[in-house]
Amino acid sequence: MKREGLLDLNEAVQHPGKKLAFEVRTALDQEEDLDLLEPVSGTIEAVSTGNLLLLTSRFKTRAVFECARCGAPIEKDLEFVMDDQFAVEGVPSAYSREGYAHVVEDEPEPMFQENSLILDHYVRQGLIVNVPSQPLCSDSWDGPCKEEVKGQENERLSGHPAFKALQGWKKGDEE
Repeated sequence: MKREGLLDLNEAVQHPGKKLAFEVRTALDQEEDLDLLEPVSGTIEAVSTGNLLLLTSRFKTRAVFECARCGAPIEKDLEFVMDDQFAVEGVPSAYSREGYAHVVEDEPEPMFQENSLILDHYVRQGLIVNVPSQPLCSDSWDGPCKEEVKGQENERLSGHPAFKALQGWKKGDEE
């Protein structure tokens, strides 16, 4: 049974050793903290050991971040891999007619509805963990920001206003 926003993994849970693979794409419409330029797309592979449901995922997207130094907007590609394990309780239906196995969660935000993965919750978790903590518009902390280089060409200073005062103080000291 297909339901919007859910990825049915029941077949993997009920048949240990059976590997399922899915191509997924989600726009994460509820995500307010990130400016995604394109939907998150990738693959999810699921296999059950009988006691664990193992998920291996690869995702990519493009997003706008703010430079940690100058505050300029930066467009960056973001690729990330997720390897997750979820506990499974019960006897898989492949081994018993009296019951079935189900995924057990201890996550603060639910990732499953019965044995179906809530796709947006799962992708959001991986995306937030993999967002760069201090993105830069230049290649390293050693060189100037790209906005600072543009600013020098236009004979203007850029960056945080508090640092402009320090930059002037340093130049006055050298003279």
